[in-house]
Amino acid sequence: MHHPLFAPLCVGRMQLQHRVVFAPITRLRASSNSEGRVPVNPLMTTYYEQRSRRPGTLIISEGALILEEESGTCLERAPGVWGVGQVKEWKKIAEVVHANKSFIFLQLWAQGRPLQPSTVAPRANNFPPTPQQGEIQCHRHLTISKMHACNDQYVQAARNAINGAGCDGVEVHAGSGYVLDQFLQDVTNQRPDEYGGSVERRSKFPLEVVKAVASAVGEERVGVRISPWSTYQGMGMVDPIPQFTHFVRALRESHPRLAYLHVVEPEMDEAGKGRRIPEQSNSFLRKLWLPRPLITCEGYDRESAMRRVKESPGELVAFGRYFVSNPDLPDRLEHGIPLTPYDPSTFYQGGEQGYIDYPFASKKRE
Repeated sequence: MHHPLFAPLCVGRMQLQHRVVFAPITRLRASSNSEGRVPVNPLMTTYYEQRSRRPGTLIISEGALILEEESGTCLERAPGVWGVGQVKEWKKIAEVVHANKSFIFLQLWAQGRPLQPSTVAPRANNFPPTPQQGEIQCHRHLTISKMHACNDQYVQAARNAINGAGCDGVEVHAGSGYVLDQFLQDVTNQRPDEYGGSVERRSKFPLEVVKAVASAVGEERVGVRISPWSTYQGMGMVDPIPQFTHFVRALRESHPRLAYLHVVEPEMDEAGKGRRIPEQSNSFLRKLWLPRPLITCEGYDRESAMRRVKESPGELVAFGRYFVSNPDLPDRLEHGIPLTPYDPSTFYQGGEQGYIDYPFASKKRE
């Protein structure tokens, strides 16, 4: 009898064949900012094709910028999804994933505050390992008209991904200290208007974005990612539970057919440093969301992933770094095959080293 980690599960409109998800992880292999941030590099197509070879795998893409105006100060070679050329190349990636009978959700990414030049050097090839509190410059509050424009751009990006590129859905990135997380968290949201000052008001703009995207492409084609406990990029509420309880409850009540909720676990922050604080737990979110599909990520190995899904059959486990270094990760996990270690020095350097040259455990899927 198969372990539940390798059992089928319906997520949105997809019939997945197992619960091992490829997590969104930035790799910086697209064309440069001056060349339009297009995922034209053929290595990108190979990269996603390799990791989708087990049929029924859910791939969540690296974050794709939705705002052209953020392009000039964002990490070099991060892809976008606002233009025709970008959509054309994402379509090639979606096609190779579908040829493997797998599925792809494109992560929609708007940066907000962290795009400031003092946070990431223009030629940086890595993320700061820890939040750089003293160097982050805050934007002035977005005007209401700019918020409406941003909302419209989320909708257009979702349509580009699904109607244009043929992706199965989109993930609204509302974590990691990016723009929607900046609205949710009181450490960044100091607005005196209807979008700040209480848990309800701080939730308002992210909920408006999810509603607009879901209305445009269908709830079953939309996932939402949050990171309640992360301190990455200056985040970290004293007590995030009331804020994220309200936000997730509102998602649950307003969008009963939402594809999934994607939650970053508190045991490790998103800069990859271990933080095992017993008082921090996402159990409150599980009580709110399950038995709907919930993707959990950060810091899992084979044993902890199998234990999590056995205890909670509605959950899926996303792997980033280990899926990078093990393109056949679902097979390795199922059969207890040792994992190839990942090399962080190659994550953002460009080229094929540490990108498409990791070995498969056997020849059967090569």
